[in-house]
Amino acid sequence: MPGGTHRPAIGPRVQRNLSAHGFLFGALLCFALFSWYPMVREIIMSFQKTHLGVTSWAGFSNYERIFHDPTFWTAWRNTLEFTLLALILGFAVPFFVAILLNELRHAKGYLRCLVYLPVMLPPASALLLFAYFYDPTYGLFNRILHVLHLPTSQWTLTPGTTWPTMAMISVVIAATWMNMGGATLIYLAALQNIPGELYEAAELDGAGVFKKIRHITIPQTRFILSVLLLLQIVATMQMFVEAFILNGGQGAGNNTESVVYLIYQYAFALSGASNFNSAAALGVVLLIVLSVFSGGYLWLTRTQER
Repeated sequence: MPGGTHRPAIGPRVQRNLSAHGFLFGALLCFALFSWYPMVREIIMSFQKTHLGVTSWAGFSNYERIFHDPTFWTAWRNTLEFTLLALILGFAVPFFVAILLNELRHAKGYLRCLVYLPVMLPPASALLLFAYFYDPTYGLFNRILHVLHLPTSQWTLTPGTTWPTMAMISVVIAATWMNMGGATLIYLAALQNIPGELYEAAELDGAGVFKKIRHITIPQTRFILSVLLLLQIVATMQMFVEAFILNGGQGAGNNTESVVYLIYQYAFALSGASNFNSAAALGVVLLIVLSVFSGGYLWLTRTQER
């Protein structure tokens, strides 16, 4: 209009909004099909029973069955043992490796690539490599121990249930080597955002390496540490492929059988069509445990921040 204000064109703005909503709809559709629907379907299946192709409601009978299974409590004990050992080793090692890389002045790019290389390997390939290392007859680790005149080990095939078992420690070592690269790079990025003036002031006050880590590094990276701690606990409690490839999943005397492996046993390795429903019930129990832990952990961290 002459002498008036020109109204902006609606077309480009509408087009941008449609594009944004299109990407959002695609993400929601993927989540609905591959995350939400399987979860809802699993909850429904946990209350059903299938026999000769006929599905009927079974109430809590599937849950009663898994709770009365002796291997249920063994699997939970092994899962908690793996989670605790993974936190002691797999949570601390990447953090200190990141601190070491952050202090280096040369070959940083090469060392980062070297640390991240195991993450780029397919999990099956990396675990088959460790299966060769752990072999009691011709494995590399036993050869090294023999050269050093030290007693050899059965590694993942070691029997016994006394905590911590050598079989579980061996599985944790392999899992840590496989997955530490991503966490190390995240920690390294967080360390590089810490102002150098803090370390300079600490050095002027006579603080040593450990005091700087305790009073500067850890407080400045507390948020990243908290997030990765939660993610690692959720991931380690779903341990399956590591023990499955290294020692068949159960180990000697079921000392490496995990909850997820027991779900696999119910669904595919045991006889009877109704085992899918028991597997679904155990999956729901695992979902509830992880949800309660995640909610409680987030509540505690928010309370501490306040």
